[in-house]
Amino acid sequence: MTKKEKEAARLKAIEYLKEYFKPGDTVYTALKHVSSSGMSRHIAVYTLGIRDNGKPFIHEVSHLVADALDYRQAKNSSLVVGGCGMDMGFHVAYSLSSVLFDGNFTCIGEGCASNDHFNGDPKGYEVGHEHTNGGYALKHKWI
Repeated sequence: MTKKEKEAARLKAIEYLKEYFKPGDTVYTALKHVSSSGMSRHIAVYTLGIRDNGKPFIHEVSHLVADALDYRQAKNSSLVVGGCGMDMGFHVAYSLSSVLFDGNFTCIGEGCASNDHFNGDPKGYEVGHEHTNGGYALKHKWI
């Protein structure tokens, strides 16, 4: 894949992921494998959706996240995430949120996960003002 094709795939993946994730939504991750050295993991990424009949469903979006974040995919379709010593699922969710919301997002009010609220945001949980760090627009949960 050429550099131009890779960038086109990345932008397309981001476009699709913006349909799945809005500020305040949760990124669900599942640990599929840990290397014997403990230095890399295979992590699958999911989102919840609602069908037309009102029933919820879970949708794997690992392939889109891999393209958006330029991660390799394992044979089991999960992301190959290197590193240890921190919550790597949160790292994936934070990185995804940073890419999708490109450095800022609009406050959703109560329940907003922005770090601004914990660092003395003068506007409090007022709906509609902009936050400066898009990394906290999405929440994370292991499944």
